[in-house]
Amino acid sequence: MRGGKYSADDNSTKVELSAIKSLLPYILEYRVRIILALAFLVFAKLATVGLPFILKELVDYLEKSSHTEKLLALPIILLAGYGLLRFANVLFGEIRDALFGRVTERAMHKLGLEVFEHVHNLDLEFHLNRNTGGLSRDIERGISGISFLLRFMIFNVIPVLLEIAMVIGILIYNYSIWFSIITLSTIVLYVFFSIVVTDWRLKYIRLANQADSESSTRAIDSLMNYETVKFFTNEKYEANLYDQDLERWEIARRKNRLSLFALNAGQAFIVSLAMALMMSLAAYFVIQSSMTLGDFVLMNAFMMQLFIPLNLLGFVYREIKGSLANIEKMFQLLDQVPKIQDMPSASILKIQTGRVQFQNVRFSYSPDRLILDDINFEIEEKQKVAVVGSSGSGKSTLVKLLFRFYDVNEGRILIDGQDIREVTQDSLRRSIGIVPQDTVLFNATIFENIRYGNIEANEDQVWEAIRMAYLSDFIMQLPDREKTLVGERGLKLSGGEKQRVAIARTILKRPPILIFDEATSSLDSQSEQSVLKAIKEISRNQTSLVIAHRLSTIVDADKIIVMNLGKIVEEGNHQSLLDKKGHYFNLWEIQKRDKEPKILS
Repeated sequence: MRGGKYSADDNSTKVELSAIKSLLPYILEYRVRIILALAFLVFAKLATVGLPFILKELVDYLEKSSHTEKLLALPIILLAGYGLLRFANVLFGEIRDALFGRVTERAMHKLGLEVFEHVHNLDLEFHLNRNTGGLSRDIERGISGISFLLRFMIFNVIPVLLEIAMVIGILIYNYSIWFSIITLSTIVLYVFFSIVVTDWRLKYIRLANQADSESSTRAIDSLMNYETVKFFTNEKYEANLYDQDLERWEIARRKNRLSLFALNAGQAFIVSLAMALMMSLAAYFVIQSSMTLGDFVLMNAFMMQLFIPLNLLGFVYREIKGSLANIEKMFQLLDQVPKIQDMPSASILKIQTGRVQFQNVRFSYSPDRLILDDINFEIEEKQKVAVVGSSGSGKSTLVKLLFRFYDVNEGRILIDGQDIREVTQDSLRRSIGIVPQDTVLFNATIFENIRYGNIEANEDQVWEAIRMAYLSDFIMQLPDREKTLVGERGLKLSGGEKQRVAIARTILKRPPILIFDEATSSLDSQSEQSVLKAIKEISRNQTSLVIAHRLSTIVDADKIIVMNLGKIVEEGNHQSLLDKKGHYFNLWEIQKRDKEPKILS
């Protein structure tokens, strides 16, 4: 499996308690609805328990009456009452579901939104290690599990327990104590068996879920890299990997199904044995004339009404455990704390000049490898500062630190004298615009992708950004113009076109500080000139940090910083650095030679 696994804690009891506790605020928000729903739940159960008594009276009446009496005096009231209770049972149940449906839907809505927002708030390190397909399936199953958990815990567990209590009370009051003993013993045995076996098979549910997440991750990863698969003709290889994941899923599902068979068979045996004992005892009392035939029918109806929901209770417990297994990863995800957080006293970043300072900055992603070592430089108001160096020198890490995707290990970064760790992340990132090396667009229109830079911008402002990014001519040549869909991740556009969309988006944001992270490194000469023209247009009156690979693109920079192995080794403008004949001079000579036409002998 590509990437790291999104692991789960096997401490199921702790997870279940945490899950249920986390759901309470969403349930209690609608107290009135829940109270009304519970009231109709009780009414429905009273109607259910009343049905066997009407059946008893009907059977006793028909048994005692003569043939003529049966024809002339049908028990209209009893028959009408039977039909009315049947209708009331269904009606009250429907009203109960309608009342509680809003609670369930609102809880799913709020939790789904909370997870979505929480995932966006997690740090960059989490997103670099995540498996999108598996994470998506975990969230999807978690939301569905919440719906089941809320509905069945409130409207199946409570009604069944209520009905069991009412039936046992009636049996103790009206009939032999043995009926109550058999009923109570059966319920205890049934519940004990269901809990033990369900807990045993929970591991198979987890295995099936894990296999499902892994196969989903594999499929999405492969489809997102469709072009790479085609470039290397690895369709069969990808299919084999997916087949292996599906085979693990199939095996896990088979074990899950067989364990379910064992559970259902055991439950059915306990219920059947109890029914046989109860009916045998009832038949014995009828023969002894201590019970009427109506009592026998009543007892049978009670047992049917009791064991059907009891069987449902086994199903509900099983499904609740399964739902908890489904949502445990989602709640574990909600428990993850972002490594980068605002201080309790964080203030809003106030931009006056846009001056940026790196002071004695040291940083490493892991303790065994230092990425930045004692970095010191300044970008003055409206100044354009370029950072150059070989791959791995730490250039792009400066951008991640400035955006506060990571915090420095030592030193500090200041904007207009304010430590970026002491201001809110939202205000910091609103003040910085970036044109990245690899622009990823949403699968929407060009216009919508540009407007993403400022979702409150009007059409005139968007078109102004398009003009400043030199995109107007290109857009006008398209069949659907600004409504042209760019495809997933912007794959329908060329590299230069995507970069200009990114520039237009940044122009629309109007940030006081601009970052260009190797914005032209993968472009051809013609596209590069268009992009450079747009960059020069928007950075004229802005504080700009340019991470550059091609030195020819930053010769006009006010200051050039040369990095090597995480340190600043040279600093100055283009000409002064060439005069030093040091690192920058060597990089310039190498790139100049690479551009010279080569004659093949």
